[in-house]
Formats: sequence, C-alpha cells, structure tokens
Amino acid sequence: MFILNHNNSIANQYLAELRDINIQKDRMRFRKNLERVGEILAYELSKKLPFSPASVPSPFGEVETKLLAEKPVIIAVLRAALPFYQGVLNLFDHSDSGFIGAYRNESDSDSAIEITLNYLAAPDLTNKTIIMVDPMLATGKSILKSLQALNGNGIPKQIEIVSAIAAPEGIQHIQENLDLPHRFWIGAVDEKLNHQSYIIPGLGDAGDLAFGSKI
Repeated sequence: MFILNHNNSIANQYLAELRDINIQKDRMRFRKNLERVGEILAYELSKKLPFSPASVPSPFGEVETKLLAEKPVIIAVLRAALPFYQGVLNLFDHSDSGFIGAYRNESDSDSAIEITLNYLAAPDLTNKTIIMVDPMLATGKSILKSLQALNGNGIPKQIEIVSAIAAPEGIQHIQENLDLPHRFWIGAVDEKLNHQSYIIPGLGDAGDLAFGSKI
C-alpha cells in the first residue's frame, strides 16, 4: 500500500487545502487540488506497472527507452471522482476509461448502508489492469459493488485502487472481500469512520465541494 502523506512533498499542501474549511469555499481550487493529487498518485502508481523496451526516432537518431507495456483502463466512480479522475487521466492519457454511477442509501446504522448503481459504461476489461478512481474510500462498499458490476465486462488481472482520503475500515473491508490482485494508492489514511460511515476527520462531501449541493 502506498500512502502519499507518509513522506514530505508538495502533495501535503494540496491535501491540506482540500481539508481547509476556508479554502474549500473556492470550488475551482478544490477541484484543482483533487486533480493534482490524482496526478501525483498516478505517477507513483506508474512506477509499478510493466514496461517494455522501445526505440523512438528522434531528429538525429534512435533513442532507446522503456514505455508502458500496456495501457491500464481508468474507472471513475461518479460524481465526486471527476476532477480526481482527470488528474489520473492526465498521466495515463492514452488509456481507455469507464464510468460508474454509484450512491449510497443511508440509514441510522452502518450495517444497513446499501450502494445503488445506476450507470455503467466501460470497455472490455478481460485480463487488463484497471485503475479504480474514487477520491473518498469510506466503507469500501461502493468500490466492491462497482467491481462486481464490472465483471460483466471481463475479469481484470490487476486492480489499482486510487483514493485521496481513506478510512482504515474501508481498506480492511476491501482486503477481506476482494479476491483479485489489488493494491492501494492513497493520499492519506484517516482515523476512522463515524456512526454514519463518514471519514473522520476527512474533508466533507467531495462531490458537494466540487460541484455544489445535491437534493
């Protein structure tokens, strides 16, 4: 598991601004900071993907280098993921993408939380590496249900889970229930979930902060 804020870098500034209740009022900056964190996590993730030797023609000769052996497929969990997804796509700009509309039906207890999927569009995922992009990994239920729905598009060989903020309970839930090979790329792992299954201290509702309140 890679946790971005375990090391000192400019990414800590972006994560801090995402949480700051005063800076959050600037929606454009909130979206930009999500995009920046997505870019940095995508860069770190890229180091673990397979590369192959390649020869590139330059104006004065051939350059030997190594390029991605295959392009991962990026899957965004709507709507909060859009700016975060854009950051990942900025790095993997030749990749195909898929989109899932997911929301949770809330009640008074965590055990009663159910995830509803109402939209899915994705390419063939058979034997592919997929990057699941969801800025807030709370219970982990939305990612697991999204992956189950994606099985209809083929079984991937590797799943890379990318989140800006995660709760330890959500990470554990995925680890215990996801059989396919997977890794986590997280901006920060926070303390816990509260009784409503929101991340503490978290940063609030990422979708509302990025795009406005919903009814």
